[in-house]
Amino acid sequence: MNARIKAIDWERVAAELDGHGYSTVGQVLDAAQCAELVALYPERARFRSRVVMERLRFGAGEYKYFARPLPAIVQELRVALYRRLAPIANRWAERLDGKSPYPPSLASFLGVCHARGQTKPTPLLLRYDAGGYNCLHQDIYGEIVFPLQFTCLLSTPGTDYTGGEFILVEQRPRAQSRGEAIALGQGEGIVFPNRYRPVAGARGDYRVNVRHGVSTIRSGTRYALGIIFHDAK
Repeated sequence: MNARIKAIDWERVAAELDGHGYSTVGQVLDAAQCAELVALYPERARFRSRVVMERLRFGAGEYKYFARPLPAIVQELRVALYRRLAPIANRWAERLDGKSPYPPSLASFLGVCHARGQTKPTPLLLRYDAGGYNCLHQDIYGEIVFPLQFTCLLSTPGTDYTGGEFILVEQRPRAQSRGEAIALGQGEGIVFPNRYRPVAGARGDYRVNVRHGVSTIRSGTRYALGIIFHDAK
């Protein structure tokens, strides 16, 4: 796990996040690890909450937030990814606010969250069956927000399901929205903004609002792992 994260070209990731608003990082989980996570989905005790999207008009499908202790795979990914992403997050914060608010370790960052009453873990598993989709949204659970997050596809496109591309839409001031549809393979991950990203303009950097979702699944079942770095109230 850590070897795969270390092997990622993080300079490329940072450049792509700056230039395009997202970066695909290749395969971070193998097929056995993906299957292990999918097999947890029916185990009620492993999760603190289940959300049926239709009830809240979030889309069609469902997702479950892990309870503590997080599965080892998820915890290792969350810790390793945060360490690599914190410098990018701080650079973005400096460009927009002149601050560097994100400590170098996940444990320290979660301490900040917990001091503000954000104590519930936010990594989650998502499941969509045929006809399912996820509306464009942002995952903000309190005052403390880490500006980047991560999704890993656990199913095999074309075999387990069809459709279901990962969708990113950004809205620049006084401009029409721009969308990206990103196809991932099993075990492959993507890093993207949680809420906004800095873009260089004629008068300095400005915020571009970003939302994400999933296009309609045409057949089969799609599972994915989401890793959000801030905890929730």
